[in-house]
Amino acid sequence: MQLQAWLLDDSPASRGQAAAGRAYRVSLDLMRNPLALVGMLIILLLILTAALAPWIAPETPVGQDLTRRLVPPSSEHWMGTDQLGRDIFSRVIYGARVTLLIVALVAVISAPLGLLIGAVSGYFGGWTDRILMGMTDVFLSMPKLVLALAFAAALGPGIENAIIAIAITTWPAYARIARAEALTIRNTEFVAATRLLGASHTRIITRQVLPLCTSSMIIRVTLDMAGIILTAAGLGFLGLGAQPPLPEWGAMISSGRSFIFDQWWVATMPGFAIIVVSLGFCFLGDGLRDVLDPKSEGK
Repeated sequence: MQLQAWLLDDSPASRGQAAAGRAYRVSLDLMRNPLALVGMLIILLLILTAALAPWIAPETPVGQDLTRRLVPPSSEHWMGTDQLGRDIFSRVIYGARVTLLIVALVAVISAPLGLLIGAVSGYFGGWTDRILMGMTDVFLSMPKLVLALAFAAALGPGIENAIIAIAITTWPAYARIARAEALTIRNTEFVAATRLLGASHTRIITRQVLPLCTSSMIIRVTLDMAGIILTAAGLGFLGLGAQPPLPEWGAMISSGRSFIFDQWWVATMPGFAIIVVSLGFCFLGDGLRDVLDPKSEGK
């Protein structure tokens, strides 16, 4: 009870207490949202599956046995086997690692890049804004998947190049959000007071502007995770993403499309995994938007 009272104190004594109290309130609000809770459980299951894949998967994801090729789902092979006799359940489990790696690296690369470009553009305005937003609009004028395909084709097939291609097509949306936030923040009284105290532009951007843009960025990144997963699966389906024998869900669907009518499980099982994980990120993103978006607090 003392810890709860400390977290919910309306007059925090330090920044650490204020941040901990904010995180505690956000977690409480998320727990009251059923869909957000479902999304958190799905993502937690994805993380645990990726971390514990060697202990969960009954077989190696690359082991081949042509004597049991295209075996339907059974108690021995829960999701059946593919055309090379590999256990699909094991490959889906290990594929969670690939998916989580792609999502994490794309977010780590694109979100900070877009946040910084948008904050600088909105804070300075003028020719800086015109140049940076002009470059951003060039990327936004083309569909993400088409642009990702172009970059992936230019860089060559492979999971590393696929991550770079997706990150290049993802950051412009984050830059636009950060710019909109920075345009409002730069005219506030506390920024003007900080400037009068002699703070540099770099300090104002890093200490004042960027932290206030974080909430909107977290919401957008979480909502974009489903699109990132689908784009990665699309690149893998076309042979421009993760290469065989790596168990990537999009590549697994591509290899199973020839058997979709007779051996439906080969392509259906990894497709089902993509749908479930994408829904998990969408549910969590909607919950975070309801909790973190200041415009929804009065509703």
